Amino acid sequence: MFPIRDDNPSLLTPLATLVLIGCNLAMWAFTQGLGFDAALLERSVCTLGLIPGELLGEVSGSGPCPIGPPNWLAPLTSMFLHGSWFHLLANLWFLWIFGNNVEDSMGHARFVAFYVLCGLAAAALQVAADPGSAVPMVGASGAIGGVMGAYVLLYPRVHVYVLIVLGFYVTTVAVPAVLMLGYWFLLQVFGGFGSLAAEGGGVAFWAHVGGFVAGAILVLLFRNPRLLERHPYHGWKQQHLPSQAWQRVR
Repeated sequence: MFPIRDDNPSLLTPLATLVLIGCNLAMWAFTQGLGFDAALLERSVCTLGLIPGELLGEVSGSGPCPIGPPNWLAPLTSMFLHGSWFHLLANLWFLWIFGNNVEDSMGHARFVAFYVLCGLAAAALQVAADPGSAVPMVGASGAIGGVMGAYVLLYPRVHVYVLIVLGFYVTTVAVPAVLMLGYWFLLQVFGGFGSLAAEGGGVAFWAHVGGFVAGAILVLLFRNPRLLERHPYHGWKQQHLPSQAWQRVR
């Protein structure tokens, strides 16, 4: 299920969300050469990406990058790097759909701090899951997983319009956020256990899990009750949404 939009009005101008999107785009353009220079892309991933074994000083295998001294800024810089256009655009699309309403609940400055902490928590769980890995990790998806974890606690019944592709059959349905994001989270958990025995690169499932769980916890500290009081779709008790939990979109 790929989200298209949600039925959730944004009450604040999402300045922090736009700034974070801009930072990711700037890193992709000026540090990674828009992905057109393979050598530059590889160098950026190796020097600014997070390599668990390098960070902990205990590499247990081989990887695509030369191993150097620990780079303690890598957990931060890695969350603003990407490996391809699809990787970048998919992450930023998720951030745009879910980030603005989470920012509504916190305000601009709190949301940036929340986002960074979720990204660091995501990196920590991925490192803990494979501490000797020599494969670099990049991407904003761990931090965005935190945004999604916060969203599902704040707005569980909001309808999210998702695209479903089953072979040649393509349709669009509206489902509650708790269903769509809960399904996404379970996929990451199953993918994480499946990746424990795998070698080489792939999806950093445990980073997604760590970010999501961190977001669901940290939102309890970062949310602003005054901002949430005026939001009509906050929580489980809502009067403005259709009663039908699952509807086909014409």
